[in-house]
Amino acid sequence: MTTNSLQSSQGHQDQDIVNSKPKQNNLQVAQERLYSFLVEIVQKWSSEEVLREFKRLFIDFLDSVNLAKATGIYGISFLENEQDFYHTVKRCFYIIVNNWEAQRKYKQIQELIKLFDNYKPSIEVTHPHTKIFQGWLTSFVGSQEYKELKFLAAKYKKQALKQEAKNNWANRYTSYLLVAQSYDGKRPKEQQEVAKKLSKQMKDKYKFELAMYIARSQSAASSVTRYKNPSILGDNVLRIIKMIVVKKGVFSYENIAHIFLKQTKNQTLKNFKESMQKYLFFTVENQELVVNVMQHLSEKLSPWKQESNEDIINSNLILRTCNRVIDCLTIETSKEPSPLFISLLAGGNPLTLVIILLKIILICKNARSHLEIRIAHLINYYENYPEDECTWFINFLEFFNITFAIYAENVEYNLINMKADEQNCNSQNLDDYRVFSQLKVDTQT
Repeated sequence: MTTNSLQSSQGHQDQDIVNSKPKQNNLQVAQERLYSFLVEIVQKWSSEEVLREFKRLFIDFLDSVNLAKATGIYGISFLENEQDFYHTVKRCFYIIVNNWEAQRKYKQIQELIKLFDNYKPSIEVTHPHTKIFQGWLTSFVGSQEYKELKFLAAKYKKQALKQEAKNNWANRYTSYLLVAQSYDGKRPKEQQEVAKKLSKQMKDKYKFELAMYIARSQSAASSVTRYKNPSILGDNVLRIIKMIVVKKGVFSYENIAHIFLKQTKNQTLKNFKESMQKYLFFTVENQELVVNVMQHLSEKLSPWKQESNEDIINSNLILRTCNRVIDCLTIETSKEPSPLFISLLAGGNPLTLVIILLKIILICKNARSHLEIRIAHLINYYENYPEDECTWFINFLEFFNITFAIYAENVEYNLINMKADEQNCNSQNLDDYRVFSQLKVDTQT
């Protein structure tokens, strides 16, 4: 081949790559719109409606008015090759299954699989695009990828048979169950990725709804009905937020965490374990409770990693220590709540334990995933109890949700004294204050 021929061939290849980029971008945009649509309907619609919509799109290959209204695309006609079709079907499958598993809708997962198992291409179809999709779907149902999906769904059959026809209170805390899914190495990687994304979307939605509800509930000119209270604590949520946000300035939880990390920078692991206990409990007012809890925690921490007691702490040791403390404070064996968890909540004030857990995350953000997995384990344990028998645990979850939404990285809450022009400008009466929230702006470029 001549040099000119090589250059001409290379030029065509480069042009093909350039031309493919807009197509690839358009494909990704359409896929993300489709995924977002499914995330929304699986959380809001009945399972029967979700199944009908899924069947319309992926089994009958029909346009959807609902999809068009929400996204501007009418169906899956944007898929132009078989591999993209496979990937999109699988991801949509995981979006629905992950949500339904977290909501304990095991029977509905079986119904979803039946849509594929019972599939037979229609011989009356004349549209060439639909015929292509039918061929791809037929191949997909016979593929190894589909066998993996069936194997995944098969484990829900026993749960489906046991499932009671009742509304499970644990469904309100799906985001934590999805976090546990996202770190479960026994699941397909793609399912873990979908679970992680779904959990983040749910948390972001909660943070937004909480911020908007707080803003509207304090404004006489606004209708609180426009934004739903995402917690189940009613209007009392406003006072709870004031209690959490009141510690700002020099004595804020963030500042105290920063000071603690500076003071313990060159400590040995043994000293760090002791310092951490003091850091976690020195603001707790119930001293009798503090003595008992610290003694129990010390008995757990002292023998832990004794072989590394004289090592200077580093980020890895801090993370492992925080994870160990989280286990001691929540659920150690993934089967039963720890004695410390029961003890700290027995006093009837869940905020005490929630703040202790928050202080752990403020010195080690990487421990948050471990904490949320342990929260999921607690939910799995208590979900078998009727709601009226574990209201104390549900209150803990509600306080946990609110506290970690307030201390989220992209939202900042502040208290403003509305009587600052009066003599009583340093009033400790929470009724004198209003809560303001705003998005934090990233100043880094």
